[in-house]
Amino acid sequence: MAWAHRKMPGGIRYWLLLLLIPGVVALLLVDSWGDYRSLTEITEQVYDSALLEPAKVLETSVEFNADGSLRIDPPFYAQVMLESRAGSRKYFRVEEVGAGAPSLAGADARRVAGRGLLGMQGLPRPELLAEHEGVPVFYDSSYRGDPVRMVALWRDLHYRGMHRQVLVLVGESTGVRERTEREAGLAALYRDGRMLLLVVLLVWLSVEWALRPLRRLRREVRARKVDNLMPLDTAHVPHEVVPLVNAVNHHIDLYRSILDRQAQFLADASHQLRTPLAIMLTQAQYAQREQDISRLRESLSAIVSQLGRMTRLTEQLLSLANANQQHGVVREQVDLDALARDVVLQYLPLAREQNQDLGWAAPCASADAPGEDAAGQGSAAHGARALASEAGLHEALANLVHNAINHAGRGATITVAAGTQGGWSWVSVSDNGPGLDPMLRASVFLRFERGGPQRQSMRGSGSGLGLAIALAYAERNGGTIVLEDGDPNDSGGVGLRAVLKVPAF
Repeated sequence: MAWAHRKMPGGIRYWLLLLLIPGVVALLLVDSWGDYRSLTEITEQVYDSALLEPAKVLETSVEFNADGSLRIDPPFYAQVMLESRAGSRKYFRVEEVGAGAPSLAGADARRVAGRGLLGMQGLPRPELLAEHEGVPVFYDSSYRGDPVRMVALWRDLHYRGMHRQVLVLVGESTGVRERTEREAGLAALYRDGRMLLLVVLLVWLSVEWALRPLRRLRREVRARKVDNLMPLDTAHVPHEVVPLVNAVNHHIDLYRSILDRQAQFLADASHQLRTPLAIMLTQAQYAQREQDISRLRESLSAIVSQLGRMTRLTEQLLSLANANQQHGVVREQVDLDALARDVVLQYLPLAREQNQDLGWAAPCASADAPGEDAAGQGSAAHGARALASEAGLHEALANLVHNAINHAGRGATITVAAGTQGGWSWVSVSDNGPGLDPMLRASVFLRFERGGPQRQSMRGSGSGLGLAIALAYAERNGGTIVLEDGDPNDSGGVGLRAVLKVPAF
């Protein structure tokens, strides 16, 4: 998706703080608001309980006289509770509802008429009274411009068949209550503010501490020298970052292997080119001193011959460098039969110079297929096709054919064939030359390795790069090269067969 390729602003620290701090702040604000509401409710309950107590005392202080009238005889502590204090004014009233009046249960107190027994006139009443006597009803109102908190309760009185109802109203100004709630709220806000700052500081310090290994890793990478290609240490790296460090180490290993191959290639190239250059310099100096025209021509011919070998060596070195490149290979369908025929035609003149019989076994011809170890099955298939780079396979096969021409000897027979079997397509180059000791077959794929004294002493033994180049191209195309016994020769032995295997199409 498009957003996945955009450059993210900031870094890990930025995103961690951006995601953590707002969330923590929001949680603390919600928690603080909940605490404030709980504190307000508790404060209201405490003050309501203190307001209800004198109302209950007044309710229980109403008694019948002997003539059936009502009297109020409040105890001393009730009077003390009803006294006004600084910042808090108390209001109260006790009314008698006459006989025959409807029940006060759930009644609209504003429509109830009664006779005052005690207290102030005109105290505000609630809309509805409680359904049961003695149950308080709390409400907010205003009395003479003073915001008040009121409680109302009623009671049934019975005496010698007489029934009376009493309504008790008690109120208190809300100044002290509001001041207490405000002070408690400010204290809670101050406390929560300190907690918020502490949590933000802890989050910041935690993020900084968690990112310390990454900063240490960054310093380690920046402090490294250019030629330091040792893997990064994962011992002190968080396990979430270990896969990234391992990927970087894998890239370092690949880069180190490339540099090692390049260094080895330069060392080998300089070693191999130094000798022919020295020989040509000697021959040229000899030619300068030579007065005899025939000997001068011999020196020039030797220089030309040495130049030819140097040209071949340079081409092989460049080909090997190209085969060892790590960039991807564009694979396509390749007809191995046509490829084998083209390579045979290309090297036919060189084989004739060596009096060799170089031929191509057509698909319809009867030819021996590679053995079980080389190609997987024992019979040739027709129409061999592979999924690979045609140029790469051509270079690999050309080196195999050139190697056979170079080492099979004069008068040898060299046969190129192609086939497919078991998911693999193959091309084989078989000769009836002196062959190669099975113990040395693995070593000839090394650069500048000629396969022992027997092959090195042969005429035109080459530089020892042909098989290394062929194997490099084969591996780049997902294949390999296997050496096995070739065709029988006149001395009773067997020649050599090189089999190039790549995935079939």
